Amino acid sequence: MMWYILIVGILLPQSFAHPGFFTSIGQMTDLIHTEKDLVTSLKDYIKAEEDKLEQIKKWAEKLDRLTSTATKDPEGFVGHPVNAFKLMKRLNTEWSELENLVLKDMSDGFISNLTIQRQYFPNDEDQVGAAKALLRLQDTYNLDTDTISKGNLPGVKHKSFLTVEDCFELGKVAYTEADYYHTELWMEQALRQLDDGEVSTIDKVSVLDYLSYAVYQQGDLDKALLLTKKLLELDPEHQRANGNLKYFEYIMAKEKDANKSASDDQSDQKTTLKKKGAAVDYLPERQKYEMLCRGEGIKMTPRRQKKLFCRYHDGNRNPKFILAPAKQEDEWDKPRIIRFHDIISDAEIEIVKDLAKPRLSRATVHDPETGKLTTAQYRVSKSAWLSGYENPVVSRINMRIQDLTGLDVSTAEELQKDEPDAFKELGTGNRIATWLFYMSDVSAGGATVFPEVGASVWPKKGTAVFWYNLFASGEGDYSTRHAACPVLVGNKWVSNKWLHERGQEFRRPCTLSELE
Repeated sequence: MMWYILIVGILLPQSFAHPGFFTSIGQMTDLIHTEKDLVTSLKDYIKAEEDKLEQIKKWAEKLDRLTSTATKDPEGFVGHPVNAFKLMKRLNTEWSELENLVLKDMSDGFISNLTIQRQYFPNDEDQVGAAKALLRLQDTYNLDTDTISKGNLPGVKHKSFLTVEDCFELGKVAYTEADYYHTELWMEQALRQLDDGEVSTIDKVSVLDYLSYAVYQQGDLDKALLLTKKLLELDPEHQRANGNLKYFEYIMAKEKDANKSASDDQSDQKTTLKKKGAAVDYLPERQKYEMLCRGEGIKMTPRRQKKLFCRYHDGNRNPKFILAPAKQEDEWDKPRIIRFHDIISDAEIEIVKDLAKPRLSRATVHDPETGKLTTAQYRVSKSAWLSGYENPVVSRINMRIQDLTGLDVSTAEELQKDEPDAFKELGTGNRIATWLFYMSDVSAGGATVFPEVGASVWPKKGTAVFWYNLFASGEGDYSTRHAACPVLVGNKWVSNKWLHERGQEFRRPCTLSELE
């Protein structure tokens, strides 16, 4: 029997599909240590350069005093045989030694270390992926650019600010993706920070160049013209802006002529087209999904809430839980979602994480077009499979799940299949139920949401949630379709145990009613 461990990284992994992308918190912390090592190496290099300059400085000061004395009475100075010898020695030997010292390259150690560490650096694709992740978080949690730029995110421990260069980079990434909505947002943020006096290597002309075109692409011709004129006030010779100005004025003149020929009640029609706004996601449930991620889901009526209880659960008189029953809480009524509190200890969590870390690999999804499993931009978590025989802790946790659910875990998934018909290969039927451990607290975001019913389940370390994916009849309960929200601040460890139909015939007997 296998136990499925899933790690969801911090906000960077939210939107990029490159296999080498830094999706887990472990990889990101490794980069932090790498950068710290490079800073130490850089400081060593600076110290070596300072020591070198100090030697040169002392030598220069000594010779300055000596030559000042010698030039006052050159003949008398060299008349002393020792002075004459030392002058010959200095010019023949010591100045050559000084030359070697000046030419000595103190950067060898630093450059060597940098070269070694560079193989672990993220690449351009990773940087773009990180930018896309930030844009996705912005949309999901309905954050304005100023809030993100100032680092005013909920639950942050280490506040960080975005510079003009950072905002400009985010705008450029969006522009490259033809995402003119986000291009406008971030170029406007860069422009505001420049107007507020922030010193930057990015000038207003560059920002306005992108901004005016992004606005035009969204149909706001009046604003695009205004921004282009503002750009030309700063740089009258800007070739592209001059060309755009003529084009915008031509388009506006054509629209004005068209409006004149229209009926009187339409003559005052604005030239500004309706703005496109954010790109429409191909997933029809995206709006509902994002609302649930923000905690804006359906609120239960008081009548329904009264039916939710907390209780002690002994696993149907299981001897292991009679004296120490598990703490159980109803999270949702239909479908019934149950949370178990204090069900996995911190020590067990650390053992599971240590077992999983070396084998974490990119999670896959089923591609409906090709029929194959593949990576996807919207799912960049990493996963690993753990077997009960590998460690007694995993085996013990497996049995705990069986004791509390009353379901047989021996038919749970044993291998992470690469085929889309993995269940058929297993021969254990469909997934009858899901047990989900939360192995970390999350500062902000990271909920598990059920769009069909409007439920949001929030991570809490040491707890687990359980629900049935199938009705007792064996028919699928589509109300249990769920998704993980991106982590806004922090990182998220969860682990799944997927239980299958086979072996449950007497533990959960089939009913005659299709939806029971």
